[in-house]
Amino acid sequence: MTVVSKVLIGLVALTHIYFCYLEMFAWESRGPEVFTFLAPEFFEPTKGLAANQGLYNLFLAGGLIWSLLIVDTVWQRKIALFFLICVLAAGLYGALILPTTLVVQAIPATLAIVSLFAFRKA
Repeated sequence: MTVVSKVLIGLVALTHIYFCYLEMFAWESRGPEVFTFLAPEFFEPTKGLAANQGLYNLFLAGGLIWSLLIVDTVWQRKIALFFLICVLAAGLYGALILPTTLVVQAIPATLAIVSLFAFRKA
């Protein structure tokens, strides 16, 4: 895997770590500042749902970080591709509800996927 791919995968993983933090630990404090289209009274009753979603984001980040630690280049690429496709699917689905999800989740995952193929070492 090239440096470009690794950097893009790392950025996608860091983004999902931030999502995890926001949804699991800062839903009621920072959430209303980020999700301004939601009523402030929405956050307290949905904190359990948000925390569950945050945990899934942590799983995605963990899988991407794991892919960066794999020594076998074939498996490294396969694992990275799997988790990037998961991120892309989540980003596309999320964009149906919140269009900015396309920009912060789906597009970065797509760029990382493209980098796995475009900058592929022989």
